[in-house]
Amino acid sequence: MHQRDFSKTLRQNMTDAEQLLWRQLRAHRLDGQKFRRQQAIGPYIVDFVHFGARLIVEADGGQHADSPHDRARDAWLRGQGFAVLRFWNDDILLRTDAVLEAIWNALHAGAPSPPAHLPQGERGDE
Repeated sequence: MHQRDFSKTLRQNMTDAEQLLWRQLRAHRLDGQKFRRQQAIGPYIVDFVHFGARLIVEADGGQHADSPHDRARDAWLRGQGFAVLRFWNDDILLRTDAVLEAIWNALHAGAPSPPAHLPQGERGDE
């Protein structure tokens, strides 16, 4: 199956955890941020990605426990400049707010701080 067709199949057959997370991430619902789901990046298809922040979010079931394939995949994605967050499906389903907070924190971790206001007299004013 071609990667594009496989992505479409994955979108049509999302797990309960992926569906819940997608309801929170889609349509700029998380702090106005744009995510895509089941997106091809190189040879891999990631669950969710924010291209602007170079952030990938994966929803993992038990088959991902201590997976050498996932470690190699994450290393390749990190080599492409992406940060990868992995959450167990149970955490997404039972601790949704904590998962969303972790995603929000990751989105804003690399954001530049707003410029500090200079004291009177040091900004060129007299």
